[in-house]
Amino acid sequence: MSSSQSLSQSLSQPSPQPSSRSALPSSVVDRLRVAGCVFAEDEAALLVAAARTPEGLAAMVERRVAGHPLEHVLGWAEFGGLRVRVDPGVFVPRRRTEFLLGQAVALGRAVARSGRRPVAVDLCCGSGAVGAALAAALGAVELHACDIEPAAVRCARRNVAAAGGRVHEGDLFDPLPVGLRGRIDVLTANVPYVPTEEVGLLPSEAREYEPLVALDGGADGLHVLRRVAAEAPRWLAPGGHLLVETGERQADRAVAAFRRSGLLPRVAASDELCATVVIGTRPPAVAVEPPTAAGAAGAAGAATP
Repeated sequence: MSSSQSLSQSLSQPSPQPSSRSALPSSVVDRLRVAGCVFAEDEAALLVAAARTPEGLAAMVERRVAGHPLEHVLGWAEFGGLRVRVDPGVFVPRRRTEFLLGQAVALGRAVARSGRRPVAVDLCCGSGAVGAALAAALGAVELHACDIEPAAVRCARRNVAAAGGRVHEGDLFDPLPVGLRGRIDVLTANVPYVPTEEVGLLPSEAREYEPLVALDGGADGLHVLRRVAAEAPRWLAPGGHLLVETGERQADRAVAAFRRSGLLPRVAASDELCATVVIGTRPPAVAVEPPTAAGAAGAAGAATP
């Protein structure tokens, strides 16, 4: 008899309510604990609540024990106060990215207070978690998202549908509507920033079940960030902001990349979430006053031989 069959039979009795930890099936907790799940009881409660049948629970436990991310097994992740759908093969939103979200919400609200409907783009969107949570916080917003992975695009479309968001498939800015150029107020880009030689050090559930393109940031981890920074000024509105999550030790080089592209950079960090975000602002357009009549006459006179 396979382990999944034996587990299924042990759960054939009606499952108790998972709200009581003592009522959780010990077989589930034990298997998760043996597999190395640090929060075995918490995970067991989530799996028991999500399963519709004992057989379904057994299958979910088998997937988790095999190393699948919990969010893929459940089909969702908590992010920014939302339950965001996360399909197999899609990058799982990290809790530390809620810090980037908070920075983006603050900037978007500043735009809304000026009387304009913010325009926001979630680049490298994965599940679309950042865009969905940003739209939920801002209310009225024109939202676009983009990813190169077809599975991510399908997932993101479901997550941003409630906000009326549009999701585009392609490489970075390439698939975005041309009409967005010069109009984006808040541009979030959860780019990959793990150096190639360090990808092998990531937890196995990330290496094996999340797309490599969402993890590998190139030789120094900043290849995609540099591409985004170079192109962003053409898409940002005057005074618009680009927000990118990066590693603490990469922040200085990220700031330099932002500065080279003409953005005004600053760094925000959260010790609690171990998060570092580089924010680059496109300088506001400088209004040029037309010359006065006297000034124009003086200029004309000066040009006369």
